[in-house]
Amino acid sequence: MIFHPTSLPGCYTIELTPYRDERGWFARWYCKEEFARIGHAKDWLQMNHSFTAQQGTVRGMHFQKEPFSEIKLVRCVAGAVFDVVVDLRRNSSTFLKWMGVEISAANGRMMYIPEGFAHGFQCLSDNCELLYAHSEFYVPGSEGGIRYNDPRIKIDWPLPVTVVSERDAHHPLLDDHFKGL
Repeated sequence: MIFHPTSLPGCYTIELTPYRDERGWFARWYCKEEFARIGHAKDWLQMNHSFTAQQGTVRGMHFQKEPFSEIKLVRCVAGAVFDVVVDLRRNSSTFLKWMGVEISAANGRMMYIPEGFAHGFQCLSDNCELLYAHSEFYVPGSEGGIRYNDPRIKIDWPLPVTVVSERDAHHPLLDDHFKGL
């Protein structure tokens, strides 16, 4: 695996290094020793798998609040998505900045998202599937979100937004009183 730092400190894109032969390929997508080199010391406590049917759909922007904030590792195993994170860390030099990257089954790229970030994605194709590893269990009372089209963040989604869940459409807009996580 090759870890590429992003413009948001602590957030990485990860490139798989497949071993190829006449049968196809094999790639490791997690190794505790390799992740320790970027400071990852927590165990993965929960794994999730999502399916999204329609191109243009947006899921997000989700996070969990303390004391259940979580690290996420996101991998696309079918289709392609524009994966987005927003830095919500109170004292970060990149507070309220966002970045996005295409991750797909074809490019094998993954996104490592530290605590204190909101996460979401837009499907660039139909029939997208994502695998998520989480460093914390899902705690409904600790979940939070920000609106995918918040004018303070100004995420530049690559496609027109076609579908958003009722829940995601009603996440709050950030106001001047928001001080971060």
